[in-house]
Amino acid sequence: MTESDAFLIRLNAVFDSARPAAVALSGGVDSMTLAFTAHARLGSDVTMYHAASAAVPESATGRVRTYAERHGWNLRIVDAGEFGDERYLANPSNRCFFCKSSLYGTLSSLTGAQLFSGTNTDDLGDWRPGLKAAKNNSVRHPFVEAGMSKADVRAMAAAHGLDDLAELPSAPCLSSRVETALRIDPATLRAIDTVEMLLRRDLSPQTVRCRVRQGGVVVELDEATLATLSAATRMALSDRIRTTFGDPRPVQFESYTRGSAFLRGEGA
Repeated sequence: MTESDAFLIRLNAVFDSARPAAVALSGGVDSMTLAFTAHARLGSDVTMYHAASAAVPESATGRVRTYAERHGWNLRIVDAGEFGDERYLANPSNRCFFCKSSLYGTLSSLTGAQLFSGTNTDDLGDWRPGLKAAKNNSVRHPFVEAGMSKADVRAMAAAHGLDDLAELPSAPCLSSRVETALRIDPATLRAIDTVEMLLRRDLSPQTVRCRVRQGGVVVELDEATLATLSAATRMALSDRIRTTFGDPRPVQFESYTRGSAFLRGEGA
């Protein structure tokens, strides 16, 4: 028996204890792998809910739709309503609490099924206000209950032949690209998504983040990709980025730093 087999036995025990179930599906590797394994076990007893909004990359929503069609998932696309919450729009350091509160509150109003999230054990080591919102809404985390880390989730995706998920880069919501205390604006989020899609297409980076900060736009790339950018290329990309945002804000290129737009304690 492989390690993934052992984890799947634990996951199935969680699934069996929660019929019917509902998976909050972001489109990332964790929730997608959870949805795949939950559907394999529960079939029609599980429904996938995806909250589509300006904060969600178009590629993530497209991935959700493709998988649902391919694997026969019962999928519902919903509006979680976070853009109607001024506390979320103000972008405090605990913005995720308000976002997840809107999400889980909306899902609870739509279904009486047990809510599942794709949280894994690695997430427990971070400061994640969204976990408090999950607790407030009695959301369960099957990967945590099964003792699975991010690497374990990727290994499970690979074991099921879901190579596109196993190798999928992490992609937090687009609001995480906006510096803490700068107001969340749908047009800004759409511009961020457009810029990141542009850079993936033109540069094929391992990692890319388009950050919006008080002083302008900062494009973060993995060091290998950053090293290939000539002065002329940077200038040309900067012009395209400014055009996308529709204003003459400064554009800088830096090495990727995880969570660099987050200023804990600011705007809380």
